[in-house]
Amino acid sequence: MIQRSIQIKLETGLEARPVAMLVQVASQFESTVYINSEDRKVNAKSIMGMMSLGLDSGEVITVTANGSDEEAAVTEIEKFLSGK
Repeated sequence: MIQRSIQIKLETGLEARPVAMLVQVASQFESTVYINSEDRKVNAKSIMGMMSLGLDSGEVITVTANGSDEEAAVTEIEKFLSGK
């Protein structure tokens, strides 16, 4: 299992379109991927779960992945959230 704190650097935060794109990124991997924000934890492969977080630009989240491609999953999510 790997955990990494990541700051959201997308200008609009995680609105509908960026959430859908993030879910697509997370869904490419076999590993389970969760996003933690404050006291809430949701499956990064769930559009409804991710939308429920209402994350804004500048917020820091913790991404947790567990599985055979966990490192790649967290790295790709970090790239996406950094706007790269």
